[in-house]
Order: sequence, then structure tokens, then C-alpha cells
Amino acid sequence: MKKNTTADKTNKGTASNSIEKQISNSIADRDWTVSLKIALSCRKLAIEGHAQTLAGHVTARGENGTIWANQLLGGFATLCQSTVIRVNDNLDVIEGNGIPNPGMRFHQWVYKARPDVNSIVHTHPPYTSALAMTGKELVIAHMDATMFYNDCAYLSEWPGVPLADKEGQIISEALDNKKSILLANHGLLTTGKTVEEAVYLAIQFERAARLQLLAESIGKIKTIKEEYAQEAHDFLLSEGVVLGQFYSWADQLYKEQPDVRD
Repeated sequence: MKKNTTADKTNKGTASNSIEKQISNSIADRDWTVSLKIALSCRKLAIEGHAQTLAGHVTARGENGTIWANQLLGGFATLCQSTVIRVNDNLDVIEGNGIPNPGMRFHQWVYKARPDVNSIVHTHPPYTSALAMTGKELVIAHMDATMFYNDCAYLSEWPGVPLADKEGQIISEALDNKKSILLANHGLLTTGKTVEEAVYLAIQFERAARLQLLAESIGKIKTIKEEYAQEAHDFLLSEGVVLGQFYSWADQLYKEQPDVRD
């Protein structure tokens, strides 16, 4: 079998950079508020099965320690930009109207520990939740899951409902410097430099969990080479790919569900 040569790697790297640049250049500027991005994200997550309970939250870092977030009642599927709220460090609403989800307190711990994180998604989708019940970590064995290669932490013990500072400290420490984490007996948490990245990872996380459970029902999972996995990780998390994927979802929703702009 032909081995990868230095020239092969250089050519592949040049090609991926070119593709990423072309995508970035083709994406039209969108003057969308953070509240609209959160509303669009919640609606997409609802379509993908992430909103079967009130437990989910999508947040974004605001000014002076504040957090933009979906409110507790109403659910993901009907959230509008006008119903997104902004809270302070006591979870008091300082902009908008609605009840803040007390479970998002642990987001504050992640934001404090990770200045590189500007958005967080936490949900309990079915396949991730099923995987979280098994004591197994997320397995990276398919190209479409490689954005999690060496970038997904695992909290092996459930610390209880994350309503207090203790749970926030445990989850933020377990996440460490990774972008995502599988929470045992619980669900997922993904982070991003932007809302777009955090949501992209959340959707792909649930799809990766689904693939893993399907594969394990058939037989033993075949691993992939580390070199290729890291290469794919970097490409699939490049800004152009992330934004291109997010806006393809968001543009469709923007047209099909115009009330999201209300």
C-alpha cells in the first residue's frame, strides 16, 4: 500500500486551505444579532431531536459577565429573537422577559475557566443520552465525527442535577481544554468561539453518538488512523466549514420559519 509522502501531505493541506478559503469568501455577511443566532440555533436543535425536555440551553457570553440565553419556558422549537434573555451572574434577567433556566448556572463556571469560549450548548438528545448510560466514551471512528478527535472530554460520574456551584466546578474541570464533553448519565456539552461553532458541534455530537450505537449493534468498531483523524479534525473545525454548515441550516430556517425574527 502506498504510504503518505511529504508531497501528499502538502498537496492535501493546500487543497483543504483552498476549500476553506473559498467557503469563507462565498459566505455573505449577515447582520444577525446574537439573540437571533440563539433562536435559530434552538429551532435547529429542536428539529434534530435535542429539545424533548426543558433541560436544554444555548448561551452566549455577553458584556460585563452577562450571558445571553434561551428562557426556560416555551421550548426550543418556538423561540424567537425577542424572547431570548440576558442574565447577570445571579441569573437575574436584565434584558428581555422570561424565566432563566437554573440549570445553566454551570455555564458560568465554563466561561470563567475558558476565556476562549464564547458560546455553550447543553442538551439531552436521545442517542447521546443512551450512550451516556453505558459508561462508554464517544468513539471517533468515522470522518463525520473527527471534529471530536482528541477534543472530547468525558465525565464518568453524574454529579446530580447541575443547579449549584459544585456541579459547575466538576463539569468545568472535567471539560478542561476540550471543546466538548460527554456527561455520564446526563447528556452533552459543546463550546465554541462563536454560537455557530458550539451549535455545529452539538448537532454533530448527537449524530456521532447515533453512528456509534448503530455500529456497535452490528459488530466491533474499526478505528481510524490518528494522522488522518487529526487532519480531518482541523479541517472540519476550520472557520469556513463551520460557518458554511451553520448558515446552510440557518438560511433554510430563516426562510421557512420567518417568525424566528419576531
